Amino acid sequence: MVFDKLLFPLPSSVFMACSITLVSSFIAGISESKGNNLPYSKFGNTNSGQKSKKESVFLSGRIGMLIVYTPALLASAISFWVYPNHDFRFLLVNSALALHFFKRDLEVSFVHKYSGKMMLDSAIKISLSYCISTVSMIYNQHLMQGIVVYSVGIHDPKMDLKPVGIVVYSVSIMGNFYHHYLLSKLREDHDKKYKIPKGGLFGRTIYQFCFTVGTICYLTGRSIATRKWYLSKFPNFPKHIKALM
Repeated sequence: MVFDKLLFPLPSSVFMACSITLVSSFIAGISESKGNNLPYSKFGNTNSGQKSKKESVFLSGRIGMLIVYTPALLASAISFWVYPNHDFRFLLVNSALALHFFKRDLEVSFVHKYSGKMMLDSAIKISLSYCISTVSMIYNQHLMQGIVVYSVGIHDPKMDLKPVGIVVYSVSIMGNFYHHYLLSKLREDHDKKYKIPKGGLFGRTIYQFCFTVGTICYLTGRSIATRKWYLSKFPNFPKHIKALM
């Protein structure tokens, strides 16, 4: 396909995109934690290295966030036309991305309340990040189809978790919308002050957090012990089976 040859050269490894995404996301997270924040929302005026206000182009918060999310929405929508004949898993991934960014645009337009402006260069940087990530995920699913799958030795999993994924995704995206709605209700119509979130999962206590982390630690240890038990009981136990998914 000409589209593939021009825009998406076949990588030497299907996992190359995964590695690049993981490393770049890790670096971005470390950068954020050290205070080098992308200058928008509550971090809009905290970075000492950003351009002065006279040199910057500012947009309204609503327009800025629409610029952030809309290209990724368009990319996922166009992919339905570019790749119309793939399987149900491809359709699910593409639909999940399109629905996510469509929801975000709706929230930006009708739910969120804004306390300030957004720098144009920040909007463009974040928009490119979301758009490239979206295109990469869709193209990765495209590579997993047909002859490409067998050329790299990748097959569909024996356990079909697509129904579980649909349920988890649906609950998550509705919960995400609900908490964005709660955040929008923290302010009155003309109030631009930041406030501490409350309600929903914002009201979780330290006990619930500790219980969750403790349970994860216990079950991780339990899984490691279980794998060791299988190794001791079955000499031919497959070495590639891990303690955790």
